[in-house]
Amino acid sequence: RRVEGAYPIEVQPLVNDLNSLLEHRERTVRRALAKAGDLAHGLKTPLAVLAQEADRADAAGQHEMAATIGQQVEKMRRQIEFHLAHARAAGSGNMPGARCPVLPSVEGLTRTLLRIYAARGLAIQVDVPPGDVIRGQQEDLEEMLGNLLDNACKWAKSRVKIQSTQEDGAVVMTVDDDGSGLAASMRDLVLQRGVRADEAAPGSGLGLAIVRDLVELYEGTFSLEDSPMGGLRARLRLPK
Repeated sequence: RRVEGAYPIEVQPLVNDLNSLLEHRERTVRRALAKAGDLAHGLKTPLAVLAQEADRADAAGQHEMAATIGQQVEKMRRQIEFHLAHARAAGSGNMPGARCPVLPSVEGLTRTLLRIYAARGLAIQVDVPPGDVIRGQQEDLEEMLGNLLDNACKWAKSRVKIQSTQEDGAVVMTVDDDGSGLAASMRDLVLQRGVRADEAAPGSGLGLAIVRDLVELYEGTFSLEDSPMGGLRARLRLPK
């Protein structure tokens, strides 16, 4: 984030300029993210009002109008969620000097998801060495892993597993489930924005697209494969 150290007098002006540039960039990113957050909060209240009006219309017997309003409100919410995540990632992605351990994020996400899916009795196995660290922001890592783990929990029959290994200057994380899997012909399709493998499943269809975009910003790779557990494997490779 800064160039530290003692330098010859001929080099110090360049170091000062570089630090000024880094500080300016950080301030610019913070302002942009604050404005994005303000925009999101400003839109949430009108959307909540519209959702309430849809409920009232439905209660009054205007079912078709209520369904139309509800669908449009949900679409707007999905777009806000996607673009906020993307804007934050674009601002922080691959920031020099940022390092994030994988295990604390995985443990926090696992605790949350076990509470959310408690009624289904899912088991989530964690096999992540404490020394695995990626080059990036914790919020971005949790955005990626959170989407992948949540997706696995939605489709799993009883078990989900997340593990990580170090490989050629990168950390490879895999999320497996024992669900019904996904046909190879569908895997590229579901990575497109707003597309879901099953329209009846909960979710916006933007989660995997968010993961894909974040991975690209971090110059990593992301793929969907057959899982040895019988369901789907999401494979994430990020620089360390």
